Amino acid sequence: MTAHHRRESVSNMPLQQRNPVRTSGKHPLDLPPLFRLISLREVGDAFAHARGVAGEAGAGTLVHVGRFDLAEFAVVLEPDEPLRTARLALYAGLVALADALAAHAPPELAITFDWPDGVRIEGGLVGGGRLAWPESANEDETPEWLVFAAMIRTVAMGENDPGLYPLSTALEDEGFGEFGSDRLVESFARHLMTVLDAWQEHGFREVAKGYLPRLRPPPFPPPQAGEGKGGGLRRDIAENGDLLIRRTAEPAIERIALLPALAQPSWLDPTTGGPRR
Repeated sequence: MTAHHRRESVSNMPLQQRNPVRTSGKHPLDLPPLFRLISLREVGDAFAHARGVAGEAGAGTLVHVGRFDLAEFAVVLEPDEPLRTARLALYAGLVALADALAAHAPPELAITFDWPDGVRIEGGLVGGGRLAWPESANEDETPEWLVFAAMIRTVAMGENDPGLYPLSTALEDEGFGEFGSDRLVESFARHLMTVLDAWQEHGFREVAKGYLPRLRPPPFPPPQAGEGKGGGLRRDIAENGDLLIRRTAEPAIERIALLPALAQPSWLDPTTGGPRR
């Protein structure tokens, strides 16, 4: 997936030439011109629906579920490089998501990542992103499509005690006011175009600059004596998306594989289908 083609996949591709896909006319979002919206009811699954229509609908298709308590959406991309490296699109989507949140957050609110896919605000988990590709795709071949999907908790439903789940939070609880699902999706789409443009112009390292500073210290390997929180660590992202961890004064590089980590999103509760509490 060259950066040039990534930008064309979202913003310059003639989506009107694709086969038509039925969309909902309810509350259309204000998206950049060549994004193509599919709106689902609250019982819908944006991730599953986007995977189902990706081959037909094509790049720039954005599936949105209209929910009060969650911002749930997925966007179709079309890579032009082997699957093993095309998965870097996960990081581009997460950076765009964090940038969209930061643009509407109260001043100095900390927005961070759990590697590889979780999103936290002030240390509380709000959701995250995930990535899909065709099941038949070969690691060394270009996949027909990728789907980046995200889910962010906007309102904490059913819990009156804010201390009941101290490791999670919601946008409403962090002072985002009326910035709900629709506005987040609109902001994400615009920031995604900006991130992909930067990738085109400067390479993936520009995307990494938006991801790595937000990455929380990993639980592995354990800190050495004299190292502060996150101190003595240098993190980088390998060509195939693996996380590389280096420690001060140690020649060894620890490599954490991305592909196994994508099998089960770190932030997703498989029982509820929403972000963990």
